[in-house]
Amino acid sequence: MRDSDDWPEVIVPPGTPFGLPGAPFHATGPPIPATAPRVRRGDVRAALLALIHEGPRNGYQMIQDIAERSRGVWRPSPGSVYPALQQLEDEGLVSGGESGGSRTFQLTERGREEAERLATGSAPWDEVARTVPEDRHELRLLWGQLGEAFVHLTHTANDRQVAEAKKLLRQTRKSVFQILAED
Repeated sequence: MRDSDDWPEVIVPPGTPFGLPGAPFHATGPPIPATAPRVRRGDVRAALLALIHEGPRNGYQMIQDIAERSRGVWRPSPGSVYPALQQLEDEGLVSGGESGGSRTFQLTERGREEAERLATGSAPWDEVARTVPEDRHELRLLWGQLGEAFVHLTHTANDRQVAEAKKLLRQTRKSVFQILAED
């Protein structure tokens, strides 16, 4: 049931994130604002080689490391990391083996040479983090945390909690627009 002050009704085509084709999308929330990080072609590859150069890792660890080192600005998806690891393996730059129930990757001799060649510049996660203004880093982190809380709420909240969350979200939306209207 919609109230007149609710968000406008939007018909979302199947398979389209929030009905906005091509819009940057955060897995737990609406489209990411224009301050989305810019990841260049080859950044995932360079980051993976740099991390494996430090020591063997599995894909999940590399995703976590990149997110941490970029201060939450860049968290590559498994859909970009695992194909890149497969490509690196096909090129003979890394080798993968089972360890503790997960596939762990390490550099080959050719991979070590490539990682050292790429290490002359700044780290890929630093480059990506610099594409987002410094004062927006915490805002993006808070947005992601809110998205996580929202997902948890949708799975576990009772009717009273859902009603309180709706009220809070309406008020928060109104407050954000009031902030924007100040100037």
